Amino acid sequence: MVHDVIVIGGGLAGLACALRLQQQGIEALVLEGADRVGGRVCTDRVEGFALDRGFQVYLTAYPEGRRVLDLDALWLRPFYPGALVRRRGRFHKVADPWRHPLDALVSLASPVGTLGDKLRVRTLRARARGGTVEERLSAPQTTTLAALRRDGFSEGMIDAFFRPFLGGVFLERELETSSRMLEFVFRMFSAGDAALPAAGMQAIPEQLSLRLPAGAVRTETVVTGVDREGVTLAGGKRLPARAVVIATEGPEAARLAAADRERAGGAVPGAARGTTCLYFAASQPPVTEPILVLAGDGPADGPVNNLCVPSLVQPAYAPPGAALVSVTIVGVPALGDAALLAAVLDQLTDWFGAAVRGWRHLRTYRIPYALPSATPAELDPSSRAVRLREGLYVAGDHRESPSTQGALVSGRRAAEALIAESERRGTIA
Repeated sequence: MVHDVIVIGGGLAGLACALRLQQQGIEALVLEGADRVGGRVCTDRVEGFALDRGFQVYLTAYPEGRRVLDLDALWLRPFYPGALVRRRGRFHKVADPWRHPLDALVSLASPVGTLGDKLRVRTLRARARGGTVEERLSAPQTTTLAALRRDGFSEGMIDAFFRPFLGGVFLERELETSSRMLEFVFRMFSAGDAALPAAGMQAIPEQLSLRLPAGAVRTETVVTGVDREGVTLAGGKRLPARAVVIATEGPEAARLAAADRERAGGAVPGAARGTTCLYFAASQPPVTEPILVLAGDGPADGPVNNLCVPSLVQPAYAPPGAALVSVTIVGVPALGDAALLAAVLDQLTDWFGAAVRGWRHLRTYRIPYALPSATPAELDPSSRAVRLREGLYVAGDHRESPSTQGALVSGRRAAEALIAESERRGTIA
């Protein structure tokens, strides 16, 4: 049997690609190497707790998500629109003044930035919300740090707020990420909520998968090679196909694409940002609101960049009578697990007191490839091509923007490029 299209990878990009092809009447077979769909968007169940692999949220303002997902069916619940910043031994709330004006008035007196900084946020927000998402992601760019300094933000505001907040989003505190991503992120956070699905983040790819025909997704199926005739599986089995879409993480996509000597459209980027996430079970949450807690004093205070209590956002993330605490570290430290756990507990004991010593460690996730890197050079238009050659396409957030939005858009773009070429050449009925 010759398949119309084989999609390698059952993450968001691959599933979105297959769904768009299905809508056009083109049969697509999705091959996923893991035991479930989702790729990096994955949730484990441990002792009644829902542990997303790495701290993840869904931003309800994603336009592609609104187009392809049934958001009501995910039972999304939001975080508080703001943050609690640990700065100089105290916590200071930074609130979204458009949604919580009274809290924002109180935060004017906090040491997290100057009054001028807080007024400059209004200017940044207005610019980020101007035009379309596509225009923001194609605007002239510099680094995020250079853009913040150009806008006049003080070094105190950058260090206390932007480095931990954007560091947790971009997974790098140096703020080398493109200013396009700065504006995109501000637009998404200001236009909607950061939220969690009731069943964990994996509910998002599972919803896409369930909309595909029975048998359209095969898990535990590893692809080792791609050529003009189709794909080769681990063990040597061949699956012929008229077209192939590589929808894997950047490094694996680069490896599979490199075997094709006639590839075009620019190299597949493989640079990545890593993260480490620790989960704890607590009898009582360390904070009382569904709010993100930021380390405003930076690495000198300890390894933690941000913390939250997912079960305060979504009670289903923890069994009755318990709280789930999520701790995020930017990068993958060289420290061993025991030493890292001790350093985290020391820092959080300083933050929240001796009760932290009663928390039970559930799991540590070290994720070397959590996001594709997105420096200005890596968001160059030549790196976004989805057609590598006739019959070979690539999808993934490394082709668009490192986000759920980017993954979903890239899958659609790859499908539509394939559809256009097949209609032009008559290669797929």
